Amino acid sequence: MSDATLSKWTMSYFTAACLFLVIGQGMMVSGYGYPFADVGAPATLALVHILAIGWLGLLMVGALLQFVPVLVTASLRGGRLALPALLLLIAGLLLLVGGFAAVAGTEGMAPGMLPFGALFLAIGFGLVTIMLAATLAAARPLPLPARFVAVGLIASSVTILLGGTFTLVLSGAVANDAAIALLLKGVPLHAALGLAGWLTFTAIGVSYRLLPMFMLAPDCTRATSKAVWWTGVAALALVAACVVSIATGSAAVKLPLSLAALLAAVATLFYSADLVRLFRERRRKTVELNIRASYAAFAALFVSVVMFALPVTSSADGEGAAAVVYLFVFGWLTGLGLAQLYKIVPFLTWLECYGPVLGRAAVPRVQDLVEEKRASRWFCLYYGAVAAATFSLFAESPTAFRIALLAQLCATVGLIVELVRARILSSVAAPMPFPAGAPRPRLFLPISRPQE
Repeated sequence: MSDATLSKWTMSYFTAACLFLVIGQGMMVSGYGYPFADVGAPATLALVHILAIGWLGLLMVGALLQFVPVLVTASLRGGRLALPALLLLIAGLLLLVGGFAAVAGTEGMAPGMLPFGALFLAIGFGLVTIMLAATLAAARPLPLPARFVAVGLIASSVTILLGGTFTLVLSGAVANDAAIALLLKGVPLHAALGLAGWLTFTAIGVSYRLLPMFMLAPDCTRATSKAVWWTGVAALALVAACVVSIATGSAAVKLPLSLAALLAAVATLFYSADLVRLFRERRRKTVELNIRASYAAFAALFVSVVMFALPVTSSADGEGAAAVVYLFVFGWLTGLGLAQLYKIVPFLTWLECYGPVLGRAAVPRVQDLVEEKRASRWFCLYYGAVAAATFSLFAESPTAFRIALLAQLCATVGLIVELVRARILSSVAAPMPFPAGAPRPRLFLPISRPQE
């Protein structure tokens, strides 16, 4: 990956995402949202969107702007749209949160902020979809990892349209029977399309390319990988069909959703088999911390999907559902995101800083930009706190939940500090002089030079 392929605004997306993650966890520690408020309370909805859009959404977009070109071996199309998209997404999220605050009765806010927030988000994600879809379209036929991303983009679009419909009803702008039915019965489908379709399906696709690269494992498509694709697509299609069914007045969604959950569990089993194969066939016998820290995230994915799919666990009802969703969001999606950021941030920083002088001056290795021993302690604390928080939700103990959240927040801040240290080259500044001609990276803004 040459310097010319670096995405100009990826680090800005990552910075904004990390800020929203800290804000969201800080809100939970302070007692904001579930389980200190009802699942459907405006406070919970605001918190959920800060984490789902502000943290996971911006993180995924930033990663895709960098790695979709790698998946298809082509340049990013329409890269100038990245900054307007970022600004629209942040503005839309803030309007959305303000609208939820208005629904809760906060003075100075208006429910009309909800549809405007949804509009800004739709335009922002639309610009992102244009960039990524154009890049994918220019590289057909698509390799399997890129096909995962393409389906994820479709799921993202449906999620946004469904969420926009909700905002119109909540703000009082629309009183259509179909829209009201979607709000009353479609919120779990909205969450499934966003968390499982957009975020998880896309993350799986990208992992099929990045994990072999980081582990030096064979990068080839297996029958199990294709099975993950087909079962996952079938599950998402069933969820989308349920959305249409609710909008048209049909109540026959229980069986399709159960089948979708079963297919998701099957896809997870096949994906787990692929992960084991990659680990066994790797040529890099001692893997770096980002891979080791991802093991717990993969385990969280497996456990949460199986618990949700199996009726005997009764996890899909009551407090169990909240615990499973928490494990899915913070154990799987957030855990994987933090683990891969620990590799991606120093990797991109190294390319940005030392790539232009490579071969003309002595440069450090990518792993010299980080201190794995210190960061490994933060990852252990993070996953331990997630496990404790999940158990406390099962046990219906808000006090234990808040204590676990505080530990989780401390670990998150510690990991973000490690990313900042890598970004400012604090681990290599003293032992190795800065090479002449090497541009110094900015913390979250691109280097001031022409770049497409």
